[in-house]
Amino acid sequence: MTVKIAAAPISWGVCEVPGWGRVLPPATVLGEMADLGLAATELGPPGYLPTRPADLKGLLAGHDLDLVGGFLAVVLHDAAAAESTVDAAERSAALLASAGAEVLVLAAATGLDGYDERPTLGVAQWRRLVDTAARVRDVAARHGLRTVLHPHVGTHVERTGEVERFLADSDLPLCLDTGHLLIGGTDPVQLARRHPDRIGHLHLKDVRADLAEAVRTGRLGYAEAVRRGIYVPLGDGDVDVESMVRFVHGAGYRGWYVLEQDTALGEADPVDLPARHTARSLDHLDRIIGRLPAGGRP
Repeated sequence: MTVKIAAAPISWGVCEVPGWGRVLPPATVLGEMADLGLAATELGPPGYLPTRPADLKGLLAGHDLDLVGGFLAVVLHDAAAAESTVDAAERSAALLASAGAEVLVLAAATGLDGYDERPTLGVAQWRRLVDTAARVRDVAARHGLRTVLHPHVGTHVERTGEVERFLADSDLPLCLDTGHLLIGGTDPVQLARRHPDRIGHLHLKDVRADLAEAVRTGRLGYAEAVRRGIYVPLGDGDVDVESMVRFVHGAGYRGWYVLEQDTALGEADPVDLPARHTARSLDHLDRIIGRLPAGGRP
């Protein structure tokens, strides 16, 4: 039995938020993933990797990488935006499927730039959010993809109550992102224990609890927290990564373990910083996997 490990461009500072930071070229990011021995990647923000299927497949094949899936942060709660959201899901799902991906990772965007502000939703808006997520699920399914809902800082599914409410109101599984869940106030291991049948995808992050609390209480904006290093290599923060891996593995999860450490690169940051941090996370995860019953990595 093997554990499949992938990466994502956000660990190299590639983000959809305007002005996020320095963006490294795809050849650098994918080349460093391959050099680390990673088997696959997520897509990254729209337009970062090629949008023509042949070009995307060729670029990934040139680095001997598979495509796991892609992150789609779209407005789900607004009736006026529903059709454009479904159209965006159609385009994203078609591209992902053309390159052999498995999963569409959906987030309930607010419609504002970035993840620092989060308006409150009314009952009707929440119902629309759930219904539009179901429409996205159906679009992705027509392309052979699974859809998972990603609780994410600065979206409309962030805090524990919202996560539990979504699980009660929707049949979509979750992307368990250990960092975003902890920042939002949810113990990711306990969430997995409460809902083992809803684990659809896994993003492994580690975070500093002090900065997470500052974001959660509004004393620090999310983007600034990322710049201050809220995300750290696995094993350096306050997420119980080993308990998470042990539980989901024992519960029968056989999907991808995606290493993600949201990064915002400044002009003065060393270009090799993302690769060095990812290598440390990979080493930590490999040690955990080595202690799993019948564990291993290709």
